[in-house]
Amino acid sequence: MEQNVSLSTLCYLEKDDAYLMLHRIKKKKDVNAGKWIGVGGHFEANESPEECLIREVREETGYELYSFRFRGLVTFVSGKGVTEYMSLFTGDGFTGQEISCDEGELKWVPLEEIDSLSLWEGDRIFLKLLRERDSFFSLKLVYDAEDCLLEAQLDGKNLQL
Repeated sequence: MEQNVSLSTLCYLEKDDAYLMLHRIKKKKDVNAGKWIGVGGHFEANESPEECLIREVREETGYELYSFRFRGLVTFVSGKGVTEYMSLFTGDGFTGQEISCDEGELKWVPLEEIDSLSLWEGDRIFLKLLRERDSFFSLKLVYDAEDCLLEAQLDGKNLQL
């Protein structure tokens, strides 16, 4: 059986108790359509997670990222035959002018408002971990073909959903 594996980064830029969020409303055939996510994307050939992160933040926001933390590794298993390994970062140092993103609308969202957004169920788990946990974590999220979260494991231990 052929395995479809992808590598990506995701970053939540932090400023004034808010995260920069991307409302995915512009791309056709977007797996994240209508959802609010951080910024990031897939690795290009020979990139490290950090190189991918810096490039994707620049391409999607216009910001030059110079201070960031690698917070966790998220393993997404979809019911559609794809497994994605996502390097999860937060960033608190950047310069430049915000640009328009061709994948959606960028908005600074206060941390206390994030839970009210249209988010993936698994994203709610790691966003909570980003706010409450300082140490690195490994999170596995298993979805079915209808994008319902079936299983979550934090650092190798099952989480109650």
